[in-house]
Amino acid sequence: MTQYLVAIHHPDDYDPSVAEDEAMSRDIDVLNDEMKAAGVRIFVGGLKPASSAKSLRVEPGGTVLVTDGPYVESKEHIGGFWVLEAADLDEALEWGRKAAIACRAPVEVRPFH
Repeated sequence: MTQYLVAIHHPDDYDPSVAEDEAMSRDIDVLNDEMKAAGVRIFVGGLKPASSAKSLRVEPGGTVLVTDGPYVESKEHIGGFWVLEAADLDEALEWGRKAAIACRAPVEVRPFH
């Protein structure tokens, strides 16, 4: 079986205290329970806002530069994710559909090497 990243994307100004209500939290809890019962969930995690990120880049000469913020400047960032083990891409996409509905946000599904 292949492992897949199911990533939830949020806009940069996403505020969980405003965007996430009890119904959404309940839907996510139900989805997590369903994933556990199906034996597909390997790991799940929510991330702090992109503004709390640090980026590291190797400079010429081998020194590593640490800067504030995400590596890529964009209007959206990954707000949370699941690592799932699924039989194939179709199964992973079905879990991604459920995640998009529960989280009320765009979702990316990507296989690991």
